[in-house]
Amino acid sequence: MTREQQPAHGGTELGRYLRARRAQVTPAEAGLSPGAGLRRTPGLRREELATLAGVSIDYYARLERGKETRPSPSVVDALARALLLTEDEHEHLRSLATRAARTAPEPAGAPSRTLRPGVTLMLESLRPGPAYVASRTNDLLAWNPAGLALFAGIEDWPVKQRNLARYAFLHPAARDLFDDWEHTLRGCVARLRALAGTDPDAPDLAALVGELLLKSPDFARLWERYEIKAHAYGRKTYHHPDVGTFTLGYQGMHLEGTPGHRLVTYYAEPGTPAHDALVLLDLTAHKPASGDGAPRRGRSATAPDAARDDHSTPSSGRRAPGTGR
Repeated sequence: MTREQQPAHGGTELGRYLRARRAQVTPAEAGLSPGAGLRRTPGLRREELATLAGVSIDYYARLERGKETRPSPSVVDALARALLLTEDEHEHLRSLATRAARTAPEPAGAPSRTLRPGVTLMLESLRPGPAYVASRTNDLLAWNPAGLALFAGIEDWPVKQRNLARYAFLHPAARDLFDDWEHTLRGCVARLRALAGTDPDAPDLAALVGELLLKSPDFARLWERYEIKAHAYGRKTYHHPDVGTFTLGYQGMHLEGTPGHRLVTYYAEPGTPAHDALVLLDLTAHKPASGDGAPRRGRSATAPDAARDDHSTPSSGRRAPGTGR
């Protein structure tokens, strides 16, 4: 992890997660009386959570501080119940407990960005619906015409800079594009937080999180909340500067045999205004087929550096996107 990612109180990722979730559960939500006097803790006190989970206060305090790293499955389950965790959050807690029990850290490395040849054909077959393939840290690796054009203005960024979390937090067009911008931000952070819990030293994650912590107060605020529930399907409304306002269904899915790559596709019922908007977006979209910026219409594109394990952001004389917000 970068220095910016490390909280001042240290400890393990398991302890940081327990602290963050404890702060977000009120006594009333946990079925407790708030008691008399001023509460300095925003959520549950350590002793309250320990009592609810049926463990000693000293044992729970050692868990938060990283002094105890081998909680039993029954303790993990009891803490999840006391913290009112969802199924996804509960599973994340189990993963953190398993990782905390390891005696030696596993070497981290940037995962491959290589895509199989059939990916571009698959994306092409989903037209006019927007579709793209993203890495585990939300780098755009491949897309069809509407898949890139959906994120208005992102085509102006160099290919290796096109990351959906970076776009949501730093691109000036993002706030107006997403009907529920805050919800989109939370989903981006939740996905990165889940990865940080299981692979916190990964260089691709560390570079992106370090950048966003420095450039975006909104990211820093949501990063501290430690929410991990990502949204794999649902509906989103967009206010697109080229084709207007429309609502789409979307579905994300893991691509088997890849290091966390996801295919995300959007759809609308044929004959509806939303479907008409997709057709228009597909017809008018254009994007570079290579890194030279020359536009070509009606072509699917794959990031030219997709086969390289390079996650760096290219430097230039221009100001970083979004820093003027």
